[in-house]
Amino acid sequence: MKTINSYIKKHKPRFLSELIALLKMPSISADSAYKKEVLNTADFILESLKKAGCDKVELCETPGYPIIYGEKIIDKNLPTVLVYGHYDVQPADPIELWDSPPFEPVLKTTDIHPEGAIFARGSCDDKGQMYMHVKALEYMTVTGNLPCNVKFMIEGEEEIGSESLSWFVPRNTEKLANDVILISDTGMIANDIPSITTGLRGLSYVEVEVTGPNRDLHSGLYGGAVANPINILTKMIASLHDENNRITIPGFYDNVENLSIEERTEMAKAPFSLEKYKAALEIDAVYGEKDYSTNERNSIRPTLDVNGIWGGYTGEGAKTVIASKAYAKISMRLVPNQNWKEITELFKNHFESIAPDAVTVKVTPHHGGQGYVTPINTIAYQAASRAYQTTFGKTPIPQRSGGSIPIVALFEKELKSKTILMGFGLNSDAIHSPNEHFGVWNYLKGIETIPYFYKYFTELSTK
Repeated sequence: MKTINSYIKKHKPRFLSELIALLKMPSISADSAYKKEVLNTADFILESLKKAGCDKVELCETPGYPIIYGEKIIDKNLPTVLVYGHYDVQPADPIELWDSPPFEPVLKTTDIHPEGAIFARGSCDDKGQMYMHVKALEYMTVTGNLPCNVKFMIEGEEEIGSESLSWFVPRNTEKLANDVILISDTGMIANDIPSITTGLRGLSYVEVEVTGPNRDLHSGLYGGAVANPINILTKMIASLHDENNRITIPGFYDNVENLSIEERTEMAKAPFSLEKYKAALEIDAVYGEKDYSTNERNSIRPTLDVNGIWGGYTGEGAKTVIASKAYAKISMRLVPNQNWKEITELFKNHFESIAPDAVTVKVTPHHGGQGYVTPINTIAYQAASRAYQTTFGKTPIPQRSGGSIPIVALFEKELKSKTILMGFGLNSDAIHSPNEHFGVWNYLKGIETIPYFYKYFTELSTK
């Protein structure tokens, strides 16, 4: 492992150029117009795994986008690490808010990333972080430092719920057999404060449609006499939270895991500046559920948020119209013990029940997944902690994340193995937002740190 820093330094230009080539590919799984680009991206990953040293690489067909599988088996008696990642990305909208085109990667410095950051959709979520593992494998195979077996499973539907992966995993448990699953689709507290994600929230994502009259109406002739679906939709959405910002859906909190005072006290020890948080977002005050801190609200508490809302006339100028329909997309982030299917049904029943007779309501579930908590007393966690200690010079802090990787709970159910979440992104990297970026330092630090996880995991597993 002593050669890793020199190897990274020597190949840094190539590592960056390869990632930039990957980021130029608009692999937007949510939009069928990009199907060809998504498939081209899958081919890119397949070829990259071959070049990195996998002895076996397959493009595995599914009902949706293909899964790229690769493996390097050096000794069946040694542990096996299964690396998971995804090659699809979020839509780039709103395009006009990007400082540079989302699929024309730009390298520039920032206050947080003085060594530069790559600005492009998918740079941090998850192409940049996934590709760290490909380059880490390259280093280990080229230099003879691979201490155990490795498998890769890279999918193309994570941003739309991983439906095809849910189909694929139960049908391929022998192929995917492993001792630990390694994922880098999370973040850390700061570049000088490494952390390991130990919890993820679950997700329920729905779309709602409110219909009033059978056509758009003149707002002068019909206004005040006919229900306006947009007005009603906004009232219905507003009623989903009470004055303390608690969600009002009956039964929503029945299975919510309530952490003890001791656990919340430990969480509060993580470095956090509320003033810097507000300044970074350019807001005057934070907002959320009463009696919980900002870091608790975005990690250990469930939420309900409108992700998009539309209806009526939104073009330039004025058009006095009462729309026939109004729509919204709503996501609920869930905590351990909340079943996403049950929550989806609770939402549907409640939302339909609060609609006035003057409109009809349709709730369409999109996707979801369970929350996940990983223990910190396992060999895998110890190996990850030692890896960070080696490259950062500091013991990482265990931290729960507010984000979701719905497939993680399925991995444990079907493959009977734990997941370790070694993220190298930052909250400020604007994932899912305009101007998403990933620090060059973070990208290379991930490539440096990952091989040490293999080293320590193998040593601890074979004692």
